[in-house]
Amino acid sequence: MSIRPSEKRVDVPANDSDRKDKDFPTDNDGLGAAPIVAAPRVNEPEASEHVDGGLLAWLQVAGCCFLYWNSLGLINAFGAFQTFYETQLLREESASAVSWIGSIQMFLLLATGPIIGPLYDAGHCRLLLYIGAFLVVLGFMMTSLCTAYWQVILAHAICVGLGAGFLTIPAIAIVPPYFKTKRAQAMTTASIGSCLGGTIYPLVFQELQPRIGFPWTVRILGFLSCAMCCFSLAVLRPRHRGQRRVQGVRSLVDRTAFKSAPYCLYSVGVFFSNLAWFVPVFYIQTYALSHGLEGQPVALYLVAIMNAASIPGRILLGILSDRLGPVNTFVFITASTTIVVFSWPAVTTGAGNISFSVFYGFFSGSLVAVAPVVLTSFTKDLKVLGTRVGMVQFLKSIASLTGSPIAGAILGESRNYLGLQLFPGISFTITAAFMVALRSVLAKKEARTKI
Repeated sequence: MSIRPSEKRVDVPANDSDRKDKDFPTDNDGLGAAPIVAAPRVNEPEASEHVDGGLLAWLQVAGCCFLYWNSLGLINAFGAFQTFYETQLLREESASAVSWIGSIQMFLLLATGPIIGPLYDAGHCRLLLYIGAFLVVLGFMMTSLCTAYWQVILAHAICVGLGAGFLTIPAIAIVPPYFKTKRAQAMTTASIGSCLGGTIYPLVFQELQPRIGFPWTVRILGFLSCAMCCFSLAVLRPRHRGQRRVQGVRSLVDRTAFKSAPYCLYSVGVFFSNLAWFVPVFYIQTYALSHGLEGQPVALYLVAIMNAASIPGRILLGILSDRLGPVNTFVFITASTTIVVFSWPAVTTGAGNISFSVFYGFFSGSLVAVAPVVLTSFTKDLKVLGTRVGMVQFLKSIASLTGSPIAGAILGESRNYLGLQLFPGISFTITAAFMVALRSVLAKKEARTKI
């Protein structure tokens, strides 16, 4: 019997309904016919279209690299600003007070995660990118006009910090759906942007500030940031767009995560890692100026050296992560970083300061790069990745807000750096212990799976 077009329209939904028990939600779920058909089409790329390469996939890596450059890269570069603020623009303020600028930046970058994560999962990625780019550039331009501490707090700490926060979740979450077997390599490659930002921004600042002054130096940094954000906006194409517009925006917290022992161990471990991570970045230059590099210009480039050294660390240990598993690699990285930090009190020469910067940059940079890969390795449902990343980001924000000011308070007016140096060493030791526990739990749950 022939089928007229009008009859064909009736048969298609009927055929689809025969499959609803297998693949689709039913009308009892409170969804109409259109969402029933649309939802699986959004989910299909996650299961079957990981390309592990190709122009579009690697363009996402390049675009996210520039997002990292203008988010975490800005925070990594703050050591150069810390030295300038302490010695010139804000020399009447204490080291602890100045470090609050960088700490507030990092706090806002991370604390916005629980809000931005669900917004990203809801399909609002491009809106987040536009807002983040605007705030970062605006923050730079307003910082160029600052002459007082409170003004720097508003412009450099709050405005730039909020903008960086809007860029960070997309930087982490856009790449994973494009890769499967090469996911760690792709994510760590994208994260190199934070090293490049932490290297290039201090170099530009140190070269231009004595020649053209602080205001125009910061404006040039703002123009650079604007150009890179425009490139990211042009090439980034997040997958699974619009999925939550169909199903509704979920809550800011994924409560099921708290029932996961790996997630809890991971969260506590990275909390202590962030408590310690920025202490050497913020204080290495001021320490070197009184311990081995007195009056030598090379001391002002230690932050750039540190960030440059983290580039090969992220690449090599990212490749190692694909081979040995992200958790195994992360245990090795945290243990190595702990050893390096505990060697800091023994550094009293110029060569020692440079060597410490290189080794700390190499291992600590990969610590930041591999940490998100560890989270994705035991997050089976990538549709909740943005929310779970945001939850961890908020916890890390508390550590980042308090870590450097605590170190500055330990330093005090005595300028005895021993307590300041032991503080991050102890914190990294705790991180290493929790990562060993995480590996043990995952090994028991998935004995036959590479972790």
